[in-house]
Amino acid sequence: MSHADIPGAGAKSLLVCSTGGHLSELVRLESRMGAHPDSLWVTFDTPQSRQLLEGRRVHHLPYIGPRDLKETVKAAPALRRLVRGERFDAAISTGAAVAVAALPTAVLSKVPSTYIESVCRLRGPSATGRLLQRVPGMHLRTQHGGWADGRWKSCASILTDFRSEVSPEPRPIQSVFITLGTIRGYRFDSVVDAFLATGLANEHTVWQLGDTKRTDALPGRVFDYMSPSEFALAAREADVVVTHAGVGTLLEMLGLGIYPVQAVRRASRGEHIDDHQTQIADLVNATDIGIAVEGPALSVAALEHAAQRRIIDGLRVPRPSALV
Repeated sequence: MSHADIPGAGAKSLLVCSTGGHLSELVRLESRMGAHPDSLWVTFDTPQSRQLLEGRRVHHLPYIGPRDLKETVKAAPALRRLVRGERFDAAISTGAAVAVAALPTAVLSKVPSTYIESVCRLRGPSATGRLLQRVPGMHLRTQHGGWADGRWKSCASILTDFRSEVSPEPRPIQSVFITLGTIRGYRFDSVVDAFLATGLANEHTVWQLGDTKRTDALPGRVFDYMSPSEFALAAREADVVVTHAGVGTLLEMLGLGIYPVQAVRRASRGEHIDDHQTQIADLVNATDIGIAVEGPALSVAALEHAAQRRIIDGLRVPRPSALV
């Protein structure tokens, strides 16, 4: 991504996004655009944001959930004060709801403002993108040129930096790290049950369950949430990593050189707000930077395939931290 793709990129910017995948994407995008020491990051206060943004200017907002209109409206006054409190050369966001509160205010303040749609949106914009495309003067970017049009212009995908290859030292599967993401309010029991059915769960298994709290005794070490350092260590030590199909966790694994098994969340199973994870799963399978399966379809074959491969990162930016 060049400076020409994003108006004002590389200069003093207001960088606004939710934590999780949105933050992981924006940090990687900034590494391409060029960082300015006076830029201000606006996001939520989590272990991920504290580690990823260490040493940078940061303003923390209260958490805003997916499509949470009430909290989005409540955040608007604080964002207006930030935009008007100092001069910015650009305002840039990768979503989600916080972008709807921040970017229109920046446009009204005559700050060149750009919304970059998530790499997981292969077929068209998200709800956030559809709202922001109605704002006159908003710059819109998609990482998938197939649906670019007069309103949406294409920019390079963050996933083009990665490729996979056969691991020179493949290992038998003895330890598996299962991480289900930390989105609030959504369980992911189907992948837990499917992994238990493989017979590979043992005392070496590590689980980060998020909101998928279980009443049965799972073998191995069980965490609701892990610190970024604990997360990275568990991923590095595992023979295979099974994740939900979230962009932030995908970037974390790719940055660590790990070829992940991605289990897809489905709205019909009550696992997410919609089925957008199917889109990133299709891309992962098409580019062979991981193997993506439906949660209930997690199999020994998928795990064995992942254990034989590794990821090469062509950009070599500082590694994204774990999703919390």
